[in-house]
Amino acid sequence: MDVKGKIVVVTGAASGIGRAAALKFAAEGAAGVVAADLNPDGLIPVVNATGGIAVTCDVSKEENIRDLVRTAEARYGRVDVYFSNAGIISRGGPEAPDEVWERNWKIHVMAHVWAARAVVEPMLARGGGYFLVTASAAGLLNIVESASYGVTKHGAVAFAEWLAIAYGRRGLRVSCLCPQLVRTAMMSNEESSAGIDGVVSAEQVADEIVKVMREEHFLILPHPQVIEYLRAKTNNYDRWIGGMQKLFARYSGG
Repeated sequence: MDVKGKIVVVTGAASGIGRAAALKFAAEGAAGVVAADLNPDGLIPVVNATGGIAVTCDVSKEENIRDLVRTAEARYGRVDVYFSNAGIISRGGPEAPDEVWERNWKIHVMAHVWAARAVVEPMLARGGGYFLVTASAAGLLNIVESASYGVTKHGAVAFAEWLAIAYGRRGLRVSCLCPQLVRTAMMSNEESSAGIDGVVSAEQVADEIVKVMREEHFLILPHPQVIEYLRAKTNNYDRWIGGMQKLFARYSGG
């Protein structure tokens, strides 16, 4: 899909990948960019740069997502591309509070489900559309610093796969973004296992998103090494677990 002439919704658009993607979509000729985030002040420069509209939205609440889509449709008449991008990260394992697990679940899994409820059928009725999910390399490989992040990002990948399986032949294009470490506000000053292959900029990620959308592939991998790690994982699961145990000892003090 070419973004030119399309109406695009981006969540988590006030900073990081979402901001860079919104700017890139506008530069590629999107007919309208709807920038959504919990931080309304952060959306002002994005809207000024894209000529789009800002919507304050908490993606952990389905009604907020419904309102976001209704606002986009009221302004532009349709949604052609929905980029479900907002995310969080909290360190820890099973000892993390239930509230942390619940918030990760809502933002990394249910937000995609709620968005799909709102936009997929209207897209199909118009002949198709594009649904983008930000997961993470953690969704394919896991991450040693955060159980709640790794588990829910696996769920994000699984849901994106399901959408592609269920609706791909009816015109829905689905891509799943799975980078390692990206230079954003979520990036910790501490050394991280996600940075083992280097850090890419949010702008580099946005460039890769647009490139893969044109090619209509499922996985978007700004760090190409990820696919090799995935192949190694499926080729010898026990050996892969052993390697991850070494990473855990290095980065989590285990």
